[in-house]
Amino acid sequence: MEISRNPTRSVRVGSLVIGGDSPIAVQSMTATATRDVEATAAQVNMLHAAGADAVRIAADSRKDAEAVACIRGETEANLVVDLQESYRLAEHLAPHVDKIRYNPGHLYHHEPQRPWQDKVRWIAEIAEANDCALRVGVNCGSVDPAKAARFASDDSIGPMLESALDHCSLLDEIGFTRYCVSLKDSDPANVIEVNRRFAAQRPEIPLHLGVTEAGLPPDGIIKTRIAFEQLISQGIGDTVRVSLTVSNDRKGEEIAAARGILADIAAGRVRSVVQFSTDQMNIISCPSCSRVENEAFIELAEQVKEMTRYAQQYAITIAVMGCRVNGPGETDDADLGLWCGPKHVCLKRGEEEIGKYTYDAILSRLKKELDQLIATRVH
Repeated sequence: MEISRNPTRSVRVGSLVIGGDSPIAVQSMTATATRDVEATAAQVNMLHAAGADAVRIAADSRKDAEAVACIRGETEANLVVDLQESYRLAEHLAPHVDKIRYNPGHLYHHEPQRPWQDKVRWIAEIAEANDCALRVGVNCGSVDPAKAARFASDDSIGPMLESALDHCSLLDEIGFTRYCVSLKDSDPANVIEVNRRFAAQRPEIPLHLGVTEAGLPPDGIIKTRIAFEQLISQGIGDTVRVSLTVSNDRKGEEIAAARGILADIAAGRVRSVVQFSTDQMNIISCPSCSRVENEAFIELAEQVKEMTRYAQQYAITIAVMGCRVNGPGETDDADLGLWCGPKHVCLKRGEEEIGKYTYDAILSRLKKELDQLIATRVH
């Protein structure tokens, strides 16, 4: 099956080139605590050996940045760093990585009075000085609040698209074109639609594809396959990640899943007629990463999936998020949401916080809320 790719510009990321005539690249992300240099370097090397073209590491603090500097000396992998709350960490990280990913919606957490345009200019200057590429990583659950305010509350695609386009325009304006973009959602249909719209307006910009919080396998792989098949078959997508909720020792499954999907698309073994069902239970959960403060989150996601089997026929979405950084915002759109801290799990009903419960107590409390929700829909 011959697939004609969009003629995007080439962007170098260390020894990797994405876009242009290069093959679609496969990425993954570490799940260990970044400051644990030995464990994180081992996982980077495991993912690299499994076939990852680039490996992303999250950095939340100066200690994390110091750890990344040490990790750089322990691996030959192309390293991507994920800026979190403080964009200022870029200057400490850039000398040791090949690409910096920033989220437009997170630029407001540090120095909120400073215009985002000034922050992006500064990040781009740091990247340029250190031979780094950039990724503008737009996420449905942490969208730029100023953009979100301009759209209807049920329009998640509009603010994501406008945010990405505005950031691209600014980077082009200052002469920094060594960047790619990602627009991610937990709903494959939204991923398909927002990336189609972006590619129609900016076909020259390389796109990183992924379904965020795709969840546990095999459901997470199915959701991702639907998005990849429909986008890549239309020439959209230059680099991909399959985001799965799996334990640390299974992170290599993300690479295998991505390679399998790409091979199937190339061979014409596609299921594009398949649509992810919206009339049944939908469990979304984030991929384990270094922001997770208790690995019991992974077991909890599996327990939620098992516990809710009796309610599969109800169109209810339950979100299980592993950290306090993205969890609060990225559970807002779910009917019931859990986000996990070190010792407690916060339970939400839509945007309303119900309470915090221990890991031992949360499952029974969740079932009670689920039963009440089902009762309202039956009657």
